[in-house]
Amino acid sequence: MCFIERTLAGATAPSRSPGSRPTFIAHLPEPQNPPNRRTGPAVTDAPEPPIVHFDDVTKRFEAGTEGVPALQGLDLTIRRGEIFGIIGESGAGKSTLLQLINGLLMPTSGSLTVAGAQVPTLSRRALRALRRDIGVVFQGIHLLSNRTVRKNVALPLQLARRGRRRRPTREEEWAAVDEILDFVGLSHRAGHYPAQLSGGEQQRVGLARALVTRPALLLCDEPTSSLDASTTAGVLRVLAEAREELGTTVVVITHDLQVVKAICDRAALLERGVLRDVFEVDATGYQGLPDYREQVRRELLA
Repeated sequence: MCFIERTLAGATAPSRSPGSRPTFIAHLPEPQNPPNRRTGPAVTDAPEPPIVHFDDVTKRFEAGTEGVPALQGLDLTIRRGEIFGIIGESGAGKSTLLQLINGLLMPTSGSLTVAGAQVPTLSRRALRALRRDIGVVFQGIHLLSNRTVRKNVALPLQLARRGRRRRPTREEEWAAVDEILDFVGLSHRAGHYPAQLSGGEQQRVGLARALVTRPALLLCDEPTSSLDASTTAGVLRVLAEAREELGTTVVVITHDLQVVKAICDRAALLERGVLRDVFEVDATGYQGLPDYREQVRRELLA
């Protein structure tokens, strides 16, 4: 995990004008081959190893005397720096796939590599270290109702203090929190509680919490399922900018094909635990999503 090491006299992050580079990126080294919005991950002479690789992975859940397959013979590669969609009907195995990447489940058979590590062979300590470099955005968000936005976002930094040789100071942690809140456009909500936020704002707090440690990999489980069209665009903007400006690889589970068309470079289709196809996507950008009124007219007057 990479902590943002920057000591500030105060805890308030400067405001950011639209399109400008967020301040908490400015002092970090630029990636040598930053991804491109239209062409996806940068191409080099020696391609980087994938950040996720499934090799003939099967996952079965025990049910009585028989095992129920959730994923069967999965061969899938997710490249570094891309936004990758996972689509399929309910029961297709999408959530199981995400939990395997995060090390919450282990394959029944096959090989799974995440960030260069063979996940099934990791010790508990090594698995915890791997998870620190993976951000997760839950479908239910799960914010702590008795903590302010600022304290909710700070939670991953506080939990990750254990076992680190060099622990960031409190000032550095709060600076990182304030700057990521500016990145997702919620600086003005830092002192509010979850109940005082709209659904879209709560989802962006969840994104800020997942990104505050600057993970290499961000896993999103239906991040826009309960949001309207205009609010969805705001969440997708954050995901796109996380890839563009932080170099984060983003994996998105979604039922919404508009989300896939808007930001994904590729998408995998699962059916009953089997990978049916992987599609190259010519992303249109989150700016092209219809507003709510246009979406209503399109659906009701078609």
